[in-house]
Formats: sequence, C-alpha cells, structure tokens
Amino acid sequence: MIELYFWSTDNGRKARHMMEESGLPYTPRPVNLQKKEQFDPEYLKISPGHKIPALTDDDGPGGNRITLCESGAILKYLAEKSGNGMYPEDPVARIKVDQWLFYGSAQFTTLAQQYGLFKIRFGQDVPPALEHYKNVLTEMFGMYDKHLADNEYVAGDYSVADVSCYADVHTYGPEEHIGLGDFPNLKRWHDAIEARPATQRGWASLD
Repeated sequence: MIELYFWSTDNGRKARHMMEESGLPYTPRPVNLQKKEQFDPEYLKISPGHKIPALTDDDGPGGNRITLCESGAILKYLAEKSGNGMYPEDPVARIKVDQWLFYGSAQFTTLAQQYGLFKIRFGQDVPPALEHYKNVLTEMFGMYDKHLADNEYVAGDYSVADVSCYADVHTYGPEEHIGLGDFPNLKRWHDAIEARPATQRGWASLD
C-alpha cells in the first residue's frame, strides 16, 4: 500500500493529482505545514529535508518497501508504476516526457513559487521582486502557450509531464495573478485537464 504525504501547496497538489491519475490504491496522509508537522521526527525519516510531498510504498521494486521524496521523482515513480501510459514505454517518447516533466518540476514550479512568495505569502510589499517574478512567470505562460499551439498536451499525449506543470497554471492562472486571457492555447489545455475526474479528486478539499 502507498501512503502519500502532502499538503495544499503546488507540489503537494501535483503529487495528489498524479496519485489519482495513477489509479493505484493509497492512503492520504496530510502533513499540516501550518502546524509544523513536517518537522515530526517520524516524518523526517521519510523526507529528510522536511519537505512535502513524500510517499512510502510497501510494494516497491522487487517487493521492497521504499520511501521517496521530491515531487518530480514521485510523479515519475507513480506514472511508471501505474503502467497506464502516463509515462510511455517508447524510449523516444520518454525523452520528450522527461524534458517537460523536469522542466515543470525544477524550473516552472520553482519560479512560480517565487511569484507566489512575493504576491501572497511574504507579508511585505516588495514591488521590484514581485514585478520581476510576474514578468518571468508571464513569459513562461507565453512559452507554454506557443508550444501548445502545435501540441494537444505538453509532450504530445497526456502524460505525467502535464501534471508537473498544471498546478501552477491552475494556481496563478486566475485574473488576480497572471491570467489566461492572453494565452488561449494554455487555457484550452488547462480547462481540458481541469475537467478530468482524477484532477477533480486530486484537487478536492482536504476536509
């Protein structure tokens, strides 16, 4: 059985989203960051850097129990284990998925989080920093929009690569942030993923 440790952050949401897409049975384990539960000594045995998401799987490779942290690694692990096509078997297709999976996890989310820090969480008004990261995120939205003009999904077919970047488009796509009005291809992509049952389950309230 898989136990998924997460919270309602962009990385936490994408892990839960991928968990639902995988179709694998799991037990959700919310880690309340506001209560500092990520510093619990037992949790640190799973995620030494006290970050979410993380997971344990009693039926890992070779039947071994494994622990795993880092959202990109978790997404890839779940997509591979599910065998449902979200991480393709074809080596050439995998290269393309890997490119966008790693870009979404390491580049896009990292910079989107900086926008979110200065826009929402910082508690102080720092206009130059906010303007910088808003411009960066707007440019990245534009890059995705241009790419999606010729691709239904970021790596061709729907895959784990889409899950890796959906959370931040969904979070910062509303008009009070970046907005999707100037990015029709990105909006089409976002709305198609938003309508998926697995997405609805993955983004359901933690209550």
